[in-house]
Amino acid sequence: MVLVMEGDGSLTASRAQESFARNYNDGIGQGTATDRLRIFGENAEQTEALGIAAIAPTARTPRPEILAAIQATARRYAGHRGLRAADITVTDWLNLYRANIEVESAYDPRAVSIAGAIGLGQLMPDTAAELGIDPRDWRQNLDGSARYLAQMLAEFGDVRLALAAYNAGPDAVRRYGGIPPFTETQNHVQRVLAVFNRLEGTS
Repeated sequence: MVLVMEGDGSLTASRAQESFARNYNDGIGQGTATDRLRIFGENAEQTEALGIAAIAPTARTPRPEILAAIQATARRYAGHRGLRAADITVTDWLNLYRANIEVESAYDPRAVSIAGAIGLGQLMPDTAAELGIDPRDWRQNLDGSARYLAQMLAEFGDVRLALAAYNAGPDAVRRYGGIPPFTETQNHVQRVLAVFNRLEGTS
């Protein structure tokens, strides 16, 4: 499955992919801005939304111990009700969780944002306190970020809304009745989905 962000912000799953009409290098589509990703056999108009794949950030490679911890943490929450609420598979969850970590911190456990978000999952101190974890302990940070993302999936039942809530907070998603009109949040959702698509293609 590949998640595709439509022009109206809705999320749909494309059919199984077999061939591509475009080359990729480190997860970034190669070609001109008008040369969008196309799946052979599909109408070009139907695949316009797949241009999202071209905005994926440069692929990062986590340290082996961090990747192992990400995978173990994701598996620990693979039975969370949020997966059922959002109708995603365990494999989708593993890739979604890792994609969110990659976009949030580029796998840097020492990352701290200007806003004060901390660690691999870029948890705000108040959120970390609510989760009962020390955000500066990277293993606890991973656990807290997995639980928080799973909780957002459970509450909103939708991957894109869960990602928006993770970034901007659930109150903002409730207030706007969807993805808030914040450039940072909209970019976050699209970037995570782009990395998800890349990971899905390599898993």
